[in-house]
Amino acid sequence: MQIIERSRVFNGHYKVNQLIVQDGDKQLKREQFAPGKAVAALVYDTARQVYVLTRQFRIGPEAEILEIAAGMIDGDEAPETAVRREIHEELGYEVDKLEKIVDMWPSPGTSSELITVYYAEVSDKTGEGGGLAEENENIEMVELSWKALVSEPLQDAKTVLAVQWVRLRK
Repeated sequence: MQIIERSRVFNGHYKVNQLIVQDGDKQLKREQFAPGKAVAALVYDTARQVYVLTRQFRIGPEAEILEIAAGMIDGDEAPETAVRREIHEELGYEVDKLEKIVDMWPSPGTSSELITVYYAEVSDKTGEGGGLAEENENIEMVELSWKALVSEPLQDAKTVLAVQWVRLRK
């Protein structure tokens, strides 16, 4: 298969492309959700020995979801810079240690979104967290012990992936 044509059919908060794909002698039209590149991190406060996650309303499930800190990469910003910024904006922490877990395509059948997932250790809370007012974020910080984290019924794929990664190393 080869993409022979690409056009932007929606250019709102998120983007949608229409692709013409050549598959042998057939041409297929496909829509592609194109939100951009993102970062996410499972954050562990080493001083307090708790995992710090976020709970916020998400448009996809139309509900509040418990998940790891996450956000979009701005322009040509490095993923490491973006994840440190997001951890500070959402949780109020400075990062002591950062380890990349994986680059993942959460829904490759329909979306071009690439998420770089990290494990972050923190100990110094220098900000309020909760997100940015100008981005209309209303983020609740949720602290969980290891036992509470692994017994939580997680629904977000990047969060499940990060927690499983830690489980394999604990």
